[in-house]
Amino acid sequence: MQIVWTSTLHSYMPIFVSFLHPLQQSQFLFYCCLISLSSLHAGKALNRPILRFQSSSWVRTVSRTGKSRGPEEPRIGVFICHCGSNIADIVDVKEVVDFASKFPNVVFAVDERYVCSEPGQALIRENIRKHKLNRVIVASCSPRMHETTFRKALEAEGLNPFLLEITNLREQCSWVHMHEPRKATQKAKVLVASAIAKATLLEPLTPMKFSVTPAALVIGGGIAGIQASLDLANIGFKVHLVEKTPSIGGHMAQLDKTFPTLDCSACILTPKMVDVSRHPNITLWSYSEVESISGFIGNFKATIVEKARYINKSLCTGCGTCASKCPVKTIPNEFDLGLGTRSVAYIPFPQAVPLIYTIDKENCLYFTKGVCRVCEKTCPFKAVDFNQQDKKVEIEVGTIVIATGYDLFDANRKPEYGYKQYKNVLTNLEFERLISAAGPTGGQLVRPSDGRAPKKIAFVQCIGSRDILTNPYCSRVCCMASVKQAHQAKEKYPDAKVFVFYIDLRTFGKGYEEFLWRVQEEGVNLVRGKVAEIYRKPKDENLTVLFEDTLLGQTREMDFDMVILAAGLEPRVDAQQIQKALKLSMSPDSFFLEAHPKLRPVETHIAGVYLCGCAQGPKDIPDVVAQASAAASQASIPLIQGEVVSEPTIAYVDKELCCSCKICESVCVYDAIEADETDEEKRAKVNEALCVGCGSCAAACPARAITMYGFTKEQISKQLAALLTEPT
Repeated sequence: MQIVWTSTLHSYMPIFVSFLHPLQQSQFLFYCCLISLSSLHAGKALNRPILRFQSSSWVRTVSRTGKSRGPEEPRIGVFICHCGSNIADIVDVKEVVDFASKFPNVVFAVDERYVCSEPGQALIRENIRKHKLNRVIVASCSPRMHETTFRKALEAEGLNPFLLEITNLREQCSWVHMHEPRKATQKAKVLVASAIAKATLLEPLTPMKFSVTPAALVIGGGIAGIQASLDLANIGFKVHLVEKTPSIGGHMAQLDKTFPTLDCSACILTPKMVDVSRHPNITLWSYSEVESISGFIGNFKATIVEKARYINKSLCTGCGTCASKCPVKTIPNEFDLGLGTRSVAYIPFPQAVPLIYTIDKENCLYFTKGVCRVCEKTCPFKAVDFNQQDKKVEIEVGTIVIATGYDLFDANRKPEYGYKQYKNVLTNLEFERLISAAGPTGGQLVRPSDGRAPKKIAFVQCIGSRDILTNPYCSRVCCMASVKQAHQAKEKYPDAKVFVFYIDLRTFGKGYEEFLWRVQEEGVNLVRGKVAEIYRKPKDENLTVLFEDTLLGQTREMDFDMVILAAGLEPRVDAQQIQKALKLSMSPDSFFLEAHPKLRPVETHIAGVYLCGCAQGPKDIPDVVAQASAAASQASIPLIQGEVVSEPTIAYVDKELCCSCKICESVCVYDAIEADETDEEKRAKVNEALCVGCGSCAAACPARAITMYGFTKEQISKQLAALLTEPT
């Protein structure tokens, strides 16, 4: 039986694509149309027929070196996992074992309750020795779960770890057909048959090794970036910490106190900020941005743009003369969220690190009107430099930690709550600045409209969170933030009436529930109900809250002096630049996606790139710090080892077939393939370090010149033949 690659692939692609390894699924369907359109053209251009592949065991294959190999008699062992009851309750595993054992090259087949367990792995190792197996098939769960585990079992017996084929009987069979056990069993047979067909053509592959630059890049200078940088630096590696604002500290620096211990936020954060500035292994790039990143694990190159401060940082002592003498002092202060003002020459907050002033070019009279220059004349250290320009610096690092943090939900997107329409409606972060001793009011809790002390305050939960119109996820920190702020309000004004309107109160952390009890004992009123609208009474700037009290089953109204909106956490908008540069995946909520939510929570699908803090999803400070240390630990592993091992399941170009059309170059999103400029004929060349084996180039190549190691056309053709054969 012969299978024409192009026609068969196109006819049965909808069936076949669901069985592909995750590495092969990316963009595969999209480029199938390119194969159809280019097949005839390729045959004519090359003056040869489109390749056909035999469906027998004795076919020409390509080894890791690209050379033809002779036939090898496969001796296949099939291990079918019950996965407890996940598979065995639906699929008749005994029947599947009996079916698999009848294939010509299968010399051993067995079922096991948990193949991934130590007894299960011992079973694999024992039978490799006993039956001289040279191919192993594990029919279990997704290869994302235990592929590495089973590879190590093969390796322990001296068998090449890539002579392993995993077929997914859990996610792609039993779980999706749990009400059709007979059909699920038949499908399991087909999946195992296709795995056996491919296993007959598996070839030993050799992983690639690359040296590692012993340095790390940390993007983001909040508490996550600070912790990750300090951990990496303390291990002994050079760290480049990049922060886009003039000072590190992030949102934590804007907080007054932290829950549930009520520690002063600045008191616990500032020492770490100072440690960063003084650490000999940390280079701090404040007021800077990462413009571009290229390369691969162990050998990343990043271009950092250090923005002009118009202050010579080596001369500035942070004395503040420039700010005090500056005639323009009415610029809304970003750090105080516009509640206070600052000078054109400024530092974000008193404990800023580095303590270097920055001149706001957009509002400086010299840059806008060509006059003034008072700061330059009065600076005692001659640190003002209006000729300063942005500077680009290229660095080389081995690993990257993403700690870009979050943006606060813009409450303007919920106009029914009156944010920015009414002066006395604030967000939770604005409340923090208002009550902070370093804030615009010196820690006095007053109404922005008239400076009067509020006697009745409402805290409204889930603004931009748990809402299908904005963000369906929970932002996690909002409940405890409001409970803490309610305590602070009662602390300032014990006689004030404080209400918290909530959907559900989620106090999940250590000591959180106890803190909630404490606040209730202090007289804070908790009202379970969704607030529908907030509107103002024009005479006195008071606010009326319209809400549903779900416990009483009534719609009610209450008047308040101030309303605080618990705005949720969102992904940073500017994080998309990093996402595109590194080809990172995003979760449905647009935060960076981890490689596995449980087993690899700080890793990404791009080797050498790690996540921590709110870049990965909403979380509070203890979780951020713990995850930052975890990311630093993971990022240090390649740096300590000095070299990294890369997957060999990548693309290979047969230069005899390559017609230099450059289609492969245009479809590769990882920039891993290009025309070899040193070759006279400019044939395509794969950068093995950048290639992730997605298969886009192989699917798009009109000349069939590209082969995927571990996923050759011969192997896929045999799988197709097996998938299209009715099991008996």
